[in-house]
Amino acid sequence: MKYYFFLPFFILLTLFSCKPTTLPYLGNTVIENGKPKYHVIRDFTYINQDSVQVSNKDLSAYIYIADFFFTSCPSICPKVMKEMLKIHEAFKGDDRVRLVSFTIDPKRDNAEKLKLYSSNLGVDTKYWHFLTGDKDETLDLAGDFFVAALEDPTAPGGFDHSGKIVLVDKSGHVRSFTEGTEPEDTPKFINDVKLLLDEYK
Repeated sequence: MKYYFFLPFFILLTLFSCKPTTLPYLGNTVIENGKPKYHVIRDFTYINQDSVQVSNKDLSAYIYIADFFFTSCPSICPKVMKEMLKIHEAFKGDDRVRLVSFTIDPKRDNAEKLKLYSSNLGVDTKYWHFLTGDKDETLDLAGDFFVAALEDPTAPGGFDHSGKIVLVDKSGHVRSFTEGTEPEDTPKFINDVKLLLDEYK
């Protein structure tokens, strides 16, 4: 009798002990003066869909979820945006979370175009910024988020880029990501956002 009682308890204990309670810090980590120094997103300043300036310092009060896209993208962007919408819905009204979408095609995606795009999506732009700025700086910045993005005249829409959706903490550290082209992974990513929120309780 004792054996059958102990076995389920042991299995449960093992399962719970294996469940992650914190997220890793992604990217290169160096040790300085005996302490880890994690990869951090560089400083940036952009203009959002309402022509309001938004910087990484403005986002430092929140954890945020980022992607890189362009409104005329004929390939992966609609798929990625569908997953971003799921994430937006999961945290709608949560003032601890922001979403940030950087356009890699600022020539066509000015603030007015981004406002129309966000309006067509039907999202709350208090919680989701659509940002436009210098093209070369944005393509370079994407690397900080581990997103591949480059201008390519032979690619659909003139740009080649990956569909990563990236989770960033209040200190600018990358803590998780998912491939926006793989919808089956979105629930796990949403759970990662919840885990990161728990770190700030």
